[in-house]
Amino acid sequence: MSHSINTIWIHAIWATKYRAPLIHPSIEKNVYHFISEQLRGQGCPVGIINGMSDHIHCLFLLNPKKSIAEVIKQIKGSSSHYINQNKLIADKFAWQTGYAAFSVSKSVVDKVFRYIQNQKQHHSKKIFQKEYEEFFK
Repeated sequence: MSHSINTIWIHAIWATKYRAPLIHPSIEKNVYHFISEQLRGQGCPVGIINGMSDHIHCLFLLNPKKSIAEVIKQIKGSSSHYINQNKLIADKFAWQTGYAAFSVSKSVVDKVFRYIQNQKQHHSKKIFQKEYEEFFK
């Protein structure tokens, strides 16, 4: 993955409202693709997007002209609108307020990439709440 000097890799995580398992396997690729396109549209090249039915992980390069908050606010807003407009799920879709975001040093980008790539295997052993808490340790 190539990138210029003044960009920072960001690992962002956010959850569905009430951690409801709304991102069904049948729609996840569609949702991840939409989010990926939205990030690229904001000048934030995407490393990887993956997650579980109740939360999502994104690894992307932050556009130096934007803040993490504005990027994620736009992504969450546009993706929930997209899911609802296209009736991808039966219920009304919403993300939970807030997110976690970590800057990722170049030396560990590959490690974080693999971690996100292996979400499904990873979560068969560990629940999201526990994973989330461990991030802050």
